[in-house]
Amino acid sequence: METIQFISYSPKQLQGEITTAVKNQLEEFLKHYQPQQPKEYLSRKNVAEMFGVDISTVHNWCKAKKLNPLGIGSRVYFLRSEVEASLQSLNV
Repeated sequence: METIQFISYSPKQLQGEITTAVKNQLEEFLKHYQPQQPKEYLSRKNVAEMFGVDISTVHNWCKAKKLNPLGIGSRVYFLRSEVEASLQSLNV
């Protein structure tokens, strides 16, 4: 880190030095910063509506291990990212 003496600096020069240092720090921070999106949870009804199927079909997908259900008490939820990742491409 450089040593700066403020004896011969005008207020404008000092402001410029501080602004430059802050910009450098922000640029370095932004290079490594990746915002994290909050996880979105879907209910069985949401998943059924998403694919236009019945809730029983969603239940069958869970039994067949095609979907990974999460639960709290009697409630069942699915991570949207996992539901979207479970889609398979068709080579048609």
